[in-house]
Amino acid sequence: MNILLLADEPSKSLWDFYDETKLKGIDLILSAGDLPPAYLSFLVTFSNCPLLYVHGNHDDIYDVKPPEGCICIDDQIYVHEGIRILGLGGSMRYNNGRYQCTEKDMAKRIRKLRFQLMRRRGFDILLTHAPMHGCGDQDDLPHRGFSSFQPLLDRYKPDYMVHGHVHMNYGYNIPRVTEYGSTRIINAYEKYMLQI
Repeated sequence: MNILLLADEPSKSLWDFYDETKLKGIDLILSAGDLPPAYLSFLVTFSNCPLLYVHGNHDDIYDVKPPEGCICIDDQIYVHEGIRILGLGGSMRYNNGRYQCTEKDMAKRIRKLRFQLMRRRGFDILLTHAPMHGCGDQDDLPHRGFSSFQPLLDRYKPDYMVHGHVHMNYGYNIPRVTEYGSTRIINAYEKYMLQI
């Protein structure tokens, strides 16, 4: 399965210089947030595959104009062709943004997923906007990751965690892919192709 991962910045090669062959063979698109709704609607229309997303900290516009044809999976497990994808959008609270929360709030959201996690027997991909604390995040509060993601990865050992929020152009030492135990963590900034 070919999964296109997106976050934070529209890809010029997919948006400004669109060519139908660039979306050929893609089976699923996952957006880790902070992308214009028109961009996601465009991609889902021309890719002819599902596009699942979580909210980024700058996605307040989705309340007025959500991306058409796309599926929000915040706070739920979505199953696509046997692959269980858990969505937890938002970032650490640093002002009054709608899609921001404290560490305590995120832990509460995760606790509310207990029944879904039991019923689905875990998940294969964790799709978030913010990274896990200590694994691809930054020191400043707006770009700090959530510690509450760690127990999720420790317990359920998903194959992948996909996040955005920390732009690759913030610095030279930001890794695209890291490992945490048996989980491969991918920063989906702009675009990344995942084959599973």
